[in-house]
Amino acid sequence: MNSLFHDNRTANLLQLFCKTPVLSVNALASRLEVSERTIRNDIKALNGLLHGSAAIEGTQGRYTLRIFDQVQFQKAFDRLSHTAPFLNSPRNRLDYIFGKLMRAERPVLTDELAYEMNVGRTTLMGDLKKLRTELEPYRLSVMGKTGKGLSLHGSESDIRRYVLDNTAIYQDYPMDVEIAQIITAHLAGFEKSVQATFEQFVTLMLDRFLTGHYIGTLSAHFYNLTARPEFAAVNALLERIAELLRVEIPVEEKLFALLPIIGMRTPADVQDLQSIPLDETVRELMGKVLRQIQTEMDIRIESSAFTEEFLYHMMFMLNRLRYHVPLKNPLLEDLQEKYPLAWKMAGVAAKVIQTEYGMDVTKDERGYLASYFGVFLEEQDLKQKHFRAAVVCGTGRVTARLVAVQLRRVLDSSAELDLFADEKVSREILNGYDMVLTTVDLPCPCDRPVIRIHEILNEQELLHKIEKARYWDQVDIPMLDNNWFVMNGLLDESRFFVLEAETYDEAVSSMAEKLAADGQVDAGFPERLRDREKKGTMVFGHAAAIPHSIQYAGDKLVLAVGVSPAPIHYQNHDIRVIFMLGLPAQQGHEDGLLIRVYDEIISIVQDAGILDKIAAADTFQALLRALYRQAGK
Repeated sequence: MNSLFHDNRTANLLQLFCKTPVLSVNALASRLEVSERTIRNDIKALNGLLHGSAAIEGTQGRYTLRIFDQVQFQKAFDRLSHTAPFLNSPRNRLDYIFGKLMRAERPVLTDELAYEMNVGRTTLMGDLKKLRTELEPYRLSVMGKTGKGLSLHGSESDIRRYVLDNTAIYQDYPMDVEIAQIITAHLAGFEKSVQATFEQFVTLMLDRFLTGHYIGTLSAHFYNLTARPEFAAVNALLERIAELLRVEIPVEEKLFALLPIIGMRTPADVQDLQSIPLDETVRELMGKVLRQIQTEMDIRIESSAFTEEFLYHMMFMLNRLRYHVPLKNPLLEDLQEKYPLAWKMAGVAAKVIQTEYGMDVTKDERGYLASYFGVFLEEQDLKQKHFRAAVVCGTGRVTARLVAVQLRRVLDSSAELDLFADEKVSREILNGYDMVLTTVDLPCPCDRPVIRIHEILNEQELLHKIEKARYWDQVDIPMLDNNWFVMNGLLDESRFFVLEAETYDEAVSSMAEKLAADGQVDAGFPERLRDREKKGTMVFGHAAAIPHSIQYAGDKLVLAVGVSPAPIHYQNHDIRVIFMLGLPAQQGHEDGLLIRVYDEIISIVQDAGILDKIAAADTFQALLRALYRQAGK
């Protein structure tokens, strides 16, 4: 229907009754595109909002509007019709209620609040219940008794913290032009995002302070911030504002305004960091984070790969966590989906920070940590994309050049390509390259991966096969098919187990001991797995585990898969698949393969369909069929 009042369903409902004498619940539900139950609830709420000036009455599902006081009804209709759609959103209603309570000088009566918001009492009670639950972590509460009204209880610091974390109360709040100019002048050297956040803090601080809601005495560690050079700049800025407003701003309010400066995002321009002193304790923290990632995941990150920028990020992040400065991450979901391994690494970092500082890393902050680890993984991947390829053509120089032009458009610029006519190549020549791309049958055998291409390339298929060719020397059964999983090349029938163990420890031990008995890992491997398990769980997600340790029987990565027909209960998880990894003692070039296998395992854990097929596999052939995902899909 064409709605005069857009998403204001209450006003739309009343408008329909004004136009039509009798309406059925079924017809109303159809017109407003909601359920019949919703219509009945809306009619009940609407009758309350009309305050006796009119009533919607009916029998057997057919309703009519009866008007008892035309003047009062018109006022009610006007009020309902002009209610902003803002309050049709549950989130906006919570913000409105909180804003009303935080500014109230005396208890707010629920009936008056419901009337002001143009909602029924039932809706208001539901919103209050949600708000109370949301306020609990902030040590805030809404107290009230029937007939005496509602009031907000808690410290001013916690009220401000809740506002900054959850509400849009000050989103479009006007700032005095002169104050805005003072801020811009004093923060000219900072990025616009820092200025915007600072304005948000100052707006909140001034509104609360000037209306008598002082922040009061702060925790002792806040006052240490007065010695920081950033405080001198903020102090000078706020003194100008205080002079303009003819007030004296306490040091506590100035410290509150300082928080977005000491907890700012790392500047995009690295030159801006030179004027900010680095807290050197973050170097030690970074070292602990990198060591823990290697301990838990056997992924080695050279500290040189993490520049000063990452150290500054950690310093600002610790300040944000310590002083409760919220920072939203708009890319959070994309980061979790695109960089699941980096997200896992960020989780390890978060645990180290919690242990060292006793502070929980928020999901938003974990997302920013994942961004840095994602950069590391991408750079690691780029290093491995440097390769030398022989391009063999047999249909003339022009065709060879056409193929080369297409290849250079598709491949990374670091790839080296040499063109050969088919009659000019030999086994010795081809074996000197990382891979061979050919449009014809080769006149001689070679020991390098050979990718057959057409004169007009299928770019996606080619890139996938080149990706798999990079691991040619690191997998036992290299295949250049269109299956996305590289891990298939690490598996054979001796590395597949249908588990019959009753406990997780028994399952892991049986797999490890069988691999050791076959000579695929050394005899000490099972014991090293058990020792590692004592340091921390290897469960990933809720249904898979990735036990792993160093193995000394060979120089290649060993992967085994164990499936359990019945889930194995372990540490509040129901394990269905075990991916066991034996890592060569000297990894080096194997790191890229390990990262790729981790990525594949994580993609399986996140795909319930594939995980179900793997868990149900009763033969090695069934496992291989389950481990098939066509490249690009």
